[in-house]
Amino acid sequence: MRARAVFTALLLLVTCVACGPGTVSPGDSLVKRARDGDHLTIGIRFDQPGLSQRTIDGRFVGFDVDVAKFVAGELGVDPAHITWHETTPATRESDLTSGSVDLVVATYSITDKRKQLVSFAGPYFVTGQDLLVRLTSPDITGPESLNGRRLCSVTGSTPAQQVRDKFAQAVQLVEYPRYPDCVTALLAGQVDAVTTDAVILAGYVAQDPELLRVVGHPFSTERYGVGLRKGDTDGQHAVDDAIRKMVSDGDWLRSLQANIGPSNYPLPKPPEITEQ
Repeated sequence: MRARAVFTALLLLVTCVACGPGTVSPGDSLVKRARDGDHLTIGIRFDQPGLSQRTIDGRFVGFDVDVAKFVAGELGVDPAHITWHETTPATRESDLTSGSVDLVVATYSITDKRKQLVSFAGPYFVTGQDLLVRLTSPDITGPESLNGRRLCSVTGSTPAQQVRDKFAQAVQLVEYPRYPDCVTALLAGQVDAVTTDAVILAGYVAQDPELLRVVGHPFSTERYGVGLRKGDTDGQHAVDDAIRKMVSDGDWLRSLQANIGPSNYPLPKPPEITEQ
């Protein structure tokens, strides 16, 4: 009798595990994983002031974080059920293709090359590539000024190579794993400029306005998208709808004003969401 009761209890336990959260598979659409798993793992940056930063007390704040939370909420996942995963320009594609994350919201520019490996929703923000320099370098006025100088960007990102290919073939490229490493090298005089998107650079100026400046002449167009696993059209459409709602409800602008506004970066209009 006791053995039968134990068997019945075990059977019930197995049944509950099988029918509860966690029954999703990596191949499922983002929509199904959010609905049936009641949890999302989202790749973000931990080191971008104003956009996506982990604070000393362990909170995650910034515009990208707000976008990620809004999208998750529209998919039915509470912020308490989000696992934040640090992703970098060198690992964003592999994080998605390996299943380490469900989506990426990390100043992730939409490019044809990247679309060969992952899918995108959006864009949810448009900016342009620019230069961060010391205030004591007034002669750096644009990418053409960088021949013979040292230019820093992060491993796996494209901006520095674009400068060399299009504007300054004699520039010396320096790579670090993170943008704060580039900014530290800039302040120490080890490099002459840092390049990435203007909105990212603005966050670092806000931290050291007496030492740094953004040149202010963008020379590219960068469209930030939400990265998803390749071919997840249901997920794309759901995220696109979430971004549209964030814009129409006013949450998009309020987040930008709170997170980016203090840097005096000129806030753009919401981008037009297009089929990726």
